[in-house]
Amino acid sequence: MAGNKNGSALGKKDFFDLAGHGTNVKTEVIAGITTFLAMAYILAVNPSMLKETGMDQNAVFVATALSAALATFIMGFLANYPVALASGMGLNAYFTYTVCLSMGLGENAWKIALTAVLVEGLIFIVLSSFKFREKIVNGIPANLKYAITAGIGLFITLIGCKGAGIVVSNSSTLVGLGDFASPTVILAFIGLIVLGVLHHFRVKGAILISILVTWVLGIVAELGGWYQVNVEAGVFSNIPSFSNYTPFPSLAPTFFQFDFGYVTENFMNFIIIVFAFLFVDLFDTVGTLVGVAAKGNLLDKDGKLPRAGKALMADAIGTVAGACLGTSTVTSFVESSAGVSEGGRTGLTAVVAGVLFLVAIPLYPIFTAIQGFATAPALIFVGLLMMTSVLKVKFDGDIADAIGAFLAIFMMPFTYSIANGIMFGMLAWVILKLLTGKAKDISPIMYGVGILFVIRIITLVRHVAS
Repeated sequence: MAGNKNGSALGKKDFFDLAGHGTNVKTEVIAGITTFLAMAYILAVNPSMLKETGMDQNAVFVATALSAALATFIMGFLANYPVALASGMGLNAYFTYTVCLSMGLGENAWKIALTAVLVEGLIFIVLSSFKFREKIVNGIPANLKYAITAGIGLFITLIGCKGAGIVVSNSSTLVGLGDFASPTVILAFIGLIVLGVLHHFRVKGAILISILVTWVLGIVAELGGWYQVNVEAGVFSNIPSFSNYTPFPSLAPTFFQFDFGYVTENFMNFIIIVFAFLFVDLFDTVGTLVGVAAKGNLLDKDGKLPRAGKALMADAIGTVAGACLGTSTVTSFVESSAGVSEGGRTGLTAVVAGVLFLVAIPLYPIFTAIQGFATAPALIFVGLLMMTSVLKVKFDGDIADAIGAFLAIFMMPFTYSIANGIMFGMLAWVILKLLTGKAKDISPIMYGVGILFVIRIITLVRHVAS
C-alpha cells in the first residue's frame, strides 16, 4: 500500500496511516457512521430472534452491542481495516431455529448453543494463530475473488430489498414482487432516488444522508397516518420510544450461561453443532473480508489481503466474548461495504462504528427505530457498486474459472448464504481442475478447503436424513 510498505499502521505518527491510504478523519468518521447505521438493525433483530429460545431480550441486546464493539475495536486497532463486526445474520437463525428449537435439546437448548459458540470461537483463535484461515483468504484464485465480491453485491441487494418489502416470499415462485402500495416500498425507492442524485453530484456522505432522509420521511409518514405500525406483521414504529426505559439492562440472565454437561453426554451431536457454526462463520467471514477489501482496493498487487490473520482474529475473539456475554456468533458484516463506499479505508472507520455500538446501549430506542426500509437504499446501492467486480471475472477462459465463478455469484442470493456461494464455487473449481487435467493449478490450501466442503455436504445430508 502506498506510504505503508509493510501494510502496518504501527510506528507511524498517524496511527491509522490515513494519508498512506488516501483518506482523512472526516471521511473515516462519515464512513464509520454509515457502516453502523447500515448494520444497526442487528441490535433490534438479534435480541428479538434469540428471545424465542427463552433468552432475556434486554440482556441479549447489551451482549450484542458490547461484543460488536469489542470485536470492531480489535479489527480497527489491530488489523487497521474498515470492517465492523456483530452477531451474524444466518448464524443467529441457525442458533435459534435449528439448534434451540428443532433439535429437541430441552429447556437448556440456548445454553448448549452458547457453549457451542464458545468452543467455535476458541477453535478459531487457534486456527487464526496458525494462519490457517489467513491461508484460505489468500489462497482463493483471483477469478473467484472477483466473483465472490459480485455475489455479495447481489446478496446484499437482496437483503435490502427484503428489508423494505420490495421482494417477498412467494409459495408458487419462491420470491415475488412486494406490495407497491406499501409505504416501506415507496419510501425505499424514494431513498434510492435521493441517494442516486446525491451520488451524481458527488455529495460527501451520500449513503448516510440517504439513510437519515428515508428514516425521517418514515417518521413523517407514520405521524400522517400513512405508515401503519403493525408489530405482529413485523412493521415497527419509526419513532423512538423510551417507555419502560432502562439505560443499561442487566447481563446477568445470559452472562456465562454455559452447559458443559451436554458436551460430555452427547459429544458427537455437540461436534456436529459446532462444525456447522464453524463452517458458516469461516466462509462468511472470508467472503466478507475478500469482498469488502476488493471494493476498497485493499488487496495487494498479488490479490492477497495484508494482515488477514489479524482481521480474522478479531471475529474469533469477538465470538468468544459474545458467547460469554450471551449472544450468537460474531462475524464480519458485509454492510461494512457501505462505509467503504463512502471512502472508509482504515481502522478508524471501524473504531467509529465500535464507539457507536457502545453509544447505542443507553440510546437503543433511537437506533432500533431505524427500520429496514431506511437502510434498504444504501444496501441496494452498495450492491450495485460491488457488482461492478463482475466485469473483472473471466467467463470465456478456463471452464473451472467460469463455472466456479458463476456458482459463487448466483448461489449466494439464491440460497441466502455467502458461505454456500463460496462452497459451491470453490468446490466446483477444484473438481473441474482435477477432471480437466489441471491439477497443478490447485494449491494445497484449495485441496484442504475442498475436503472441508465435502465434509460439510455430508453433515448437511445427515441432518436432512435425520
